[in-house]
Amino acid sequence: MGDTRQRLIDGAIETIRRHGITGTSARSIAATAGVNQALVFYHFGSVHELLEAACLAATEARVAAFAARLDEVADLRQLLDLGRRLHAEERSLGNVMVLAQLLAGAQADPELAKATSAALGLWIRPVERVLERLLTGSPVGGLVDTAGLARAVCAGFIGLELFEGVDPAGANAALDALDRLAVLVDVVEDLGPVARRALRAKLRKSET
Repeated sequence: MGDTRQRLIDGAIETIRRHGITGTSARSIAATAGVNQALVFYHFGSVHELLEAACLAATEARVAAFAARLDEVADLRQLLDLGRRLHAEERSLGNVMVLAQLLAGAQADPELAKATSAALGLWIRPVERVLERLLTGSPVGGLVDTAGLARAVCAGFIGLELFEGVDPAGANAALDALDRLAVLVDVVEDLGPVARRALRAKLRKSET
C-alpha cells in the first residue's frame, strides 16, 4: 500500500513535468504511475489531495538537503552562492517547470494555492532562520524584517528561475547584482564602531 501511494505521488510530479497542470488528471497520473485510476481516490480521496501531498513531499525532500547546507553558510555571499547552486540543481531536475505549473494553476484554484503556499513555506522557514543568524549583531540587523526579507529572497529566486526560461542573460545579470549587494553588506560589517553607529542612525532616520 505504501509503495502504491508513493508511486502516485511520484507519478503526479512527473505528470506535471510532462503535461503541465492542465494535463494533470486522475487518469494521466495513474497512467504515469502505472496503476489503476481508482487508486488515486482510494489513497487520496481526490486529485487535489494527491497534488497537495505530492507538492509537499517533493518540497520536503529538497528542503531537507538544502537546510543542512544552510547550516554551513557563514555570510550573505555564501548564502547567495548556495542559492545559485540550488537554482541550477532545481532547473536540471525539472523542478522549476513543476513549480511554474503549480504557481500558474494556483492563480485560479484556491485548493491548489493552499498546497503551493504550504510548500513555499517549507523553503521560507530555513532561509528566515539563516538570515536571523547572519544579521544578528549587524548594523542593519535590528532594522530588517527578517521574515519579510526571507519571503522576498525566496520570491526573487522563484522569479529568476521562471525569468531564466525567456532571458537567461538577464537572470544571470540579476544574480550578479545580488552578489554585489552582498559585497556592500560585507563592507558595512567591516566599518568601525563610530561609522556603524552613524549608519544605524541614518537608517533609522530614513524609516521616519
